[in-house]
Amino acid sequence: MTVRQATHDLEGRLAIVTGASSGIGHAAAVLLARRGARVIAVGRNRDRLEKSAAMESGIVPVVADLSEQGSTARVFEAAASHGAATILVCAAGLPGFIDKPIAEQSFEAWRATMAVNLDSPFLMTKAIAPAIARAKWGRIVYVSSTAGQVGAPSMSAYCASKHGLIGLMRSVACDIGVYGATANAVCPGWVRTGMAEDDARWEASQKNISTDEVWRQRDASYPRGRVLSADEVAQTVSFLVSDAAAGINGEAVTIALGGLW
Repeated sequence: MTVRQATHDLEGRLAIVTGASSGIGHAAAVLLARRGARVIAVGRNRDRLEKSAAMESGIVPVVADLSEQGSTARVFEAAASHGAATILVCAAGLPGFIDKPIAEQSFEAWRATMAVNLDSPFLMTKAIAPAIARAKWGRIVYVSSTAGQVGAPSMSAYCASKHGLIGLMRSVACDIGVYGATANAVCPGWVRTGMAEDDARWEASQKNISTDEVWRQRDASYPRGRVLSADEVAQTVSFLVSDAAAGINGEAVTIALGGLW
């Protein structure tokens, strides 16, 4: 994956990016760092985070499992030594393929998905909101999904969490908009990430086909004949945290190469 170079228009800004160990979160953390921000990169994989920090001097790795109680406080304690964060990108998430048809879905699996996909963004937003109010400036971007805009079979927890994330974003946009800050969501379709690779292997096992065939079908479902890259989603995230996007607030931006799926 290649993240394109950008100007240093975020110099002096402190950003927190969750899910930064891999995929969209990693791509966003690297791109914001290359634009001059100091980035608190939060994730569960220490080796990957430290590799990112070695690659980009602006990245500060923070190992945390956001499903655990108290993790939000630990993240903000780590960030405090670098200043007051006013940019938040919530990219951490659990995948939909762990879901089952609603009659078979366990409450434990439902709660596990909500803890990471919805509870964590709520807690992170609640924690950063006072600094945004004081600064009279801020940017929050939630990584939702096209599954946050439509339903899908056997994905009740995932779809509900991603729909809920858009609802959270729209309310937060009202709350922080009075400070000249913005909150938006990006809703990508299929993206070639590690989580999506796991999903592809699961789908292949269910359909008794190869993972290559799964990806061929996913590519073919879009008019442009391919799925998204994490870099493409990160570019949209990067735009939404810029001053150029100051007029965009409360929007769920679909990134799907021409189709919801």
